[in-house]
Amino acid sequence: MTESKTSLSDVRERIDSIDRQIQELISERANWAQEVARVKGEGLSAIDYYRPEREAHVLRMVVDRNKGPLSDTEMVRLFREIMSSCLAQEDPLKIGYLGPEGTFSEQAVRKHFGHAAYGLPLGSIEEVFQEVAAGHADFGVVPVENSGQGMIQVTLDMFLTSDARICGEVELRVHQCLHTMAGRLEDIKRIYAHAQSLQQCKTWLRMNLPGVECEAVSSNAEAARLARHADDVGAIAGETAGKVYGLRTLATGIEDRADNTTRFLVIGRSLFPPSGNDRTSLLITVNDQPGALYHVLSPFAQHGVSLNRIESRPAHSGKWQYAFFIDVSGHIQDEALQAAVKEIEQSVAQLRVLGSYPIALP
Repeated sequence: MTESKTSLSDVRERIDSIDRQIQELISERANWAQEVARVKGEGLSAIDYYRPEREAHVLRMVVDRNKGPLSDTEMVRLFREIMSSCLAQEDPLKIGYLGPEGTFSEQAVRKHFGHAAYGLPLGSIEEVFQEVAAGHADFGVVPVENSGQGMIQVTLDMFLTSDARICGEVELRVHQCLHTMAGRLEDIKRIYAHAQSLQQCKTWLRMNLPGVECEAVSSNAEAARLARHADDVGAIAGETAGKVYGLRTLATGIEDRADNTTRFLVIGRSLFPPSGNDRTSLLITVNDQPGALYHVLSPFAQHGVSLNRIESRPAHSGKWQYAFFIDVSGHIQDEALQAAVKEIEQSVAQLRVLGSYPIALP
């Protein structure tokens, strides 16, 4: 028994020693972060120090170095928080997102910027774009695509009229829950949720709550807020929203697809340099002529640029005119992509680089 206690004491002493070293190194890192600020000059705000390409490079090195036992995800999360705190020593970044508190958009903000950033909950995706454009938010985080339901059309449409630049992307695994003040499923007469969430859970709803009225609201957190005021109402939202609004969780993991994932875009006002593993988003408006789409796509193949995604939306330039949102591999500064873009510009009505940004870590 004595030997066992001595051994446990030694282990704890070693852990305490390591903790002291970790704390000293974090403090040293924070001091060097302040040195970066001094080198760049006084009078700058947090946005002037934020370098998404540098953060992406650091986090990729974290993954490459990781030998366990902590997972890559956990190691990335820990280093993200360290970088977030170091950056926020003087002036934290202000990040707009679709609120209220407890949305998946807020989770995406925390995953990408850490908890030291200041989250600015807003009433709509349109408002996120507006606050970034006005400079009231340094960056915004908006949903753009779900693995099961496809593109978020309102986000794409905002790029048709906004000058926002895409600075990054976040992939968030989405687990849907049913929250309520009711005690049983049988007591629920109405379900509130974001329209996308209703679609993501439609099979579960049909099997478990047939005939119950479903109403779409602005966000899942708003659904949770509404549900706390009635005993016969349920809300589909993430686990966090249920806790924030004091609801009882009757079911978890109710999404129809096991791989339910939402991709978010980080929007800002500037383009950033390459990180070494980037994606570029383009907005192209074509002329109404035979072979228009062929002339857009063929230069990518000719110059060896991989096409990741293409989506069309009605353009604002005229009736039956369409704009194409195209994602390709690489950074706009890459020679091959520059050559392809230069060739495409000769045959289209408009080509705009929406952004070149680091690909989300898997």
